[in-house]
Amino acid sequence: MIHDKSSSAIDAIRTSYDRVAGAYAAAIFHELENKPFDREILTRYAAAADGGRVIGIGCGPGQVARFLRDQGADVCGIDLSPGMVEQARLLNPDIRFHVGEMTALQLEDGSVAAIVAFYAIVNLTVELRQAAFREMARVLTPGGHLLLSFHVGGEVLNPKELWGHPVEMNFYLLDPDEICAELQREGFAIEELAVREPYAPEVEHQTRRAYLWARKG
Repeated sequence: MIHDKSSSAIDAIRTSYDRVAGAYAAAIFHELENKPFDREILTRYAAAADGGRVIGIGCGPGQVARFLRDQGADVCGIDLSPGMVEQARLLNPDIRFHVGEMTALQLEDGSVAAIVAFYAIVNLTVELRQAAFREMARVLTPGGHLLLSFHVGGEVLNPKELWGHPVEMNFYLLDPDEICAELQREGFAIEELAVREPYAPEVEHQTRRAYLWARKG
């Protein structure tokens, strides 16, 4: 069960992303054009899904879902923020997007072949992250794939605004070994872990990035 404090954190994250949704979409939607490593791993991931149902969790304006659909994947997206879902639908009218929480997915057990969650866990406390991983394990088919990306480090960033809009949420830089251990506790096997250095400052925030590919046991 998610405690009241965690529920308040989720509400703050939702409100913050609603505030920045339009500016976020304008800044981020075309980011994969300048990220060759991301394109390469997503291309392989789309092939691994092998026509099965792919869910983009924390999908934002849908840039990752867009790329996967263009690779032939049967993909839809879920995001906590109604504002982000609105942007995703405007930018990708041929892809389904829904409002939802990754800690309480409205999906049947074992109904999803693959989940992709690019930077979707970066605002979550340890408690919320573990709840999200538990839900991901629940909805994936046996042998189903999970691809995460996140910022690497040990700091907690607490910006007061993004793109000129006030926000109230933390950004957690994460230890890949700890994330691997958390996934393993939910029955995932780690298939691949890659860490890259940041692209140029005009492309992205200057943090190292991790890409973790796991499979449900």
